[in-house]
Amino acid sequence: MNASPTRYTRTAILLHWLIAAAVLGQIAFGWYLQLIPRGAPDRTVFVNFHKSTGLVIGLLIVFRLVWRLTHTPPPLPESMPAWERSAARVNHVLLYACMLIMPIAGYTASNFSKFGVKFFNAIPLPPWGVDDRDIYAFFNGLHVGTSYVFVTLIALHAAAALKHLMFPRHGILRRMLPS
Repeated sequence: MNASPTRYTRTAILLHWLIAAAVLGQIAFGWYLQLIPRGAPDRTVFVNFHKSTGLVIGLLIVFRLVWRLTHTPPPLPESMPAWERSAARVNHVLLYACMLIMPIAGYTASNFSKFGVKFFNAIPLPPWGVDDRDIYAFFNGLHVGTSYVFVTLIALHAAAALKHLMFPRHGILRRMLPS
């Protein structure tokens, strides 16, 4: 009989913290970009950097999702109240949904603009869509709107982690900390 793991794998832990740092930085940078007026010098350079890092983070997220689907995570302890286990599961599903929606919506929006993506300001990736402001606006709005939902879910996730740090009764937080 195979015992359930009590900790996440090293790869899962590395991906969690790497993607967490990258996503938080990317969201902060994306919100900062909204403050730079269109037509400002170097805005295009910053926007293309945001798009490029978003594509790289998106690939990391896909790898993380594949890893998660092929490596069973440790089960939540039965000593946790059922509502907490349910809330944790729902929050994780919604976090993964946001992690997928944001880069897909951002990349799709870029492809319905005449600018496309210039990968790290060096390699042009020509847009595969037509220059359509309405389609662009829809996907860009989805991208930005999802960032606010995502930040709310991250805050709930971090608050739960803090709770488990202050009250380590179930040992939940230790499962995701580097050993």
